[in-house]
Amino acid sequence: MNFYSFKKINLILVLLVFTQLNFAQSDEITAPSDIFDTGKMWTFDYPPTQYLSDTYNFIPTEDWFDDVRLSALRIPGCTASFVSEDGLIMTNNHCSTWHRDAVQKEGENLEETGFYAESIDDERVVPNMYAEQLAYIVDVTDQINEAIDAVKTDDDKVDAKNTKSKELVEFYNNETGLKCQFVSLFNGGKYSIYGYKRYDDVRLVFLPEQAIASFGGDYDNFTYPRYDLDCAFFRVYDDAGKPVTSNNFFKFSENGVQKDDVIFSVGNPGSTNRLNTVSQLEYNRDISYRNRAFLLDQYYMLLDDLKTEYPDRANDFEKIRTRIGNGQKVFHYTELGLLDPYLIARKRDFENKIRAEVDADPELRDKYSNLWDSVRDLREELKPIDSKLAVYKPSRFFGSVYFSIAKDIIDHANQMKTSFGKDDPNSKKLNIDSLVNEIYPAEIDSVLEEAKLQVQLDYIRINLGNEDNLVKKLLGDLSGREAAEEVLAKSFLVNRQKVKQLLQKSPDEILNSDDPFIYFVSNTMNEIDALSKRSNEIKNTEDVLINMYGKVLFEIYGTEIPPDANFTLRLSDGVLESFDYNGTVAIEKTTFYGMYDRYYGSDQTYPWNLPERWQVPPAEFDLSTAYNFISTNDIVGGNSGSAVINKDAEVVGLAFDGNVHSIVGNFIYLPEDNRMVSVASQAIMESLDKVYKAERIVEELKTGKMIK
Repeated sequence: MNFYSFKKINLILVLLVFTQLNFAQSDEITAPSDIFDTGKMWTFDYPPTQYLSDTYNFIPTEDWFDDVRLSALRIPGCTASFVSEDGLIMTNNHCSTWHRDAVQKEGENLEETGFYAESIDDERVVPNMYAEQLAYIVDVTDQINEAIDAVKTDDDKVDAKNTKSKELVEFYNNETGLKCQFVSLFNGGKYSIYGYKRYDDVRLVFLPEQAIASFGGDYDNFTYPRYDLDCAFFRVYDDAGKPVTSNNFFKFSENGVQKDDVIFSVGNPGSTNRLNTVSQLEYNRDISYRNRAFLLDQYYMLLDDLKTEYPDRANDFEKIRTRIGNGQKVFHYTELGLLDPYLIARKRDFENKIRAEVDADPELRDKYSNLWDSVRDLREELKPIDSKLAVYKPSRFFGSVYFSIAKDIIDHANQMKTSFGKDDPNSKKLNIDSLVNEIYPAEIDSVLEEAKLQVQLDYIRINLGNEDNLVKKLLGDLSGREAAEEVLAKSFLVNRQKVKQLLQKSPDEILNSDDPFIYFVSNTMNEIDALSKRSNEIKNTEDVLINMYGKVLFEIYGTEIPPDANFTLRLSDGVLESFDYNGTVAIEKTTFYGMYDRYYGSDQTYPWNLPERWQVPPAEFDLSTAYNFISTNDIVGGNSGSAVINKDAEVVGLAFDGNVHSIVGNFIYLPEDNRMVSVASQAIMESLDKVYKAERIVEELKTGKMIK
């Protein structure tokens, strides 16, 4: 998704911040909200029958909703669906890479070759793979509210809610024999128990080569047009080791999606925060997403610099960039979206409409009028606390190893003081070599650690501020690489022998060391517990307020709008629709012709290279077959692997991504350019039939039955 160079992106970021501040000061910008700013991720508790009738002249029956619900599945981190009566299920290749690796045999490279079980006996059991079917839903709102209302303090209300929810889960586990989950909807406006039928015997049937499943690699991630065969097939087995018989499954459409057809994605979106208050949104913008985006952006850029500085290690650094690239884009573009004053103005308008409804109703006003100001005050109190915790408890992935070494050394010194006393001769009997081996890594990648340290030191400055005493002591006026080099030059911890010498000193000498890492950790670690406690107290209080907010939302809107996503089953409606980007218009569908254009246009080089079997397609392969398509369906992470179906509950596609404009969809759904990207059902069938010669899967998808 390299639409811009990062220098341009940083300039845009600065301009957006400046624009936002100007708008905030002049208060000139306003933007009307839409009722569906909160999205279209409908629950099966409250199916949108009237909305579908009004919008598409389609009136699904209760049986239709039940069949769709029971055909869909939840798998680790993703979604899947039954696509035959004999337990065949479909999901994405990118949801299956760890399962692929788990079944790979010695001498195989399934990433390069893909996998196809030519017979049922060849289907491979996937360790720790499972599939869950939402078989039962019951409303437990009254029971939860009674428990909450029976106590007075905020902490007691949180405890009462948690206790009651656990009781209900246990009760319904026993009552139904299912694996039950407590589900909060509409920010606590409604509560449900979901009962899942769990299948633990899942076997791999087919997946394509990585190069065709993720054609274009990280560069094309979140872009469109796309050319990905991002599909995989598994089979669910029962306790007797036989394929499950499923009365509910999605048949494959013969013609795929047609222009103006309403289509539905059926899946488990991970999480959204669209019903948050504006003050919560601003907190996410200023603290949570700013911090995460900063770490990922800076590390991502430094890795690119290191490729030039150390060309012999360029592949290693690029692999790390690829591994973090998806998350980097998500947080980067989410932060950019949150810095857009138009988005904030639109969210504020939505909130003001709710507040106006509350103020107009004396009963609601008495109970809820101070709710928004109270949440705002809590978030303001939380900002400096969480800013400190962000740097006092460094990220395991981004944190420099030297801070971890310092923490272990300090823990050792404190233990020595407690166990022996600083002058106790027994303390001299420690096996120093063993201790050094325990504390100090056998190998330290000094190049990567300096890069991580550079990011971490700048991260400390933006969170604590220039006037903080720790910042002054540790960094002075330095930043970036200069700061990292200065800190490393002053530290004993870069040298294993010096660490060994330090560990032979008395506990007080260790704790009073002027090593910058030891100084920083020793002056922050004792504050963590108190800060964490206060942060939790604030969040508990806010949790009670947000439950109240959920009740307000539900009283005003009822089920007219869907609740935020929480990795539970949702139905999202949409249609094929283009969008404007980069000065042009995105086509609604791509074909295999486009893939080969990218392949040859890039001189057949990574990441637009193709697996061997795809380099020269069979003569009978139809290159004009619809490959990927875009639609207005509302999805987020967790929806990967969602079946895309038509009104007849037939598969017309398989969702695997969103475009870059969808990233800010965590906070607002903007159908003007938010798009779901799917593999067309025709592409799956054509590939299985003509390229992979997977006859038994093709026939099973056509007939809904396994070839015996």
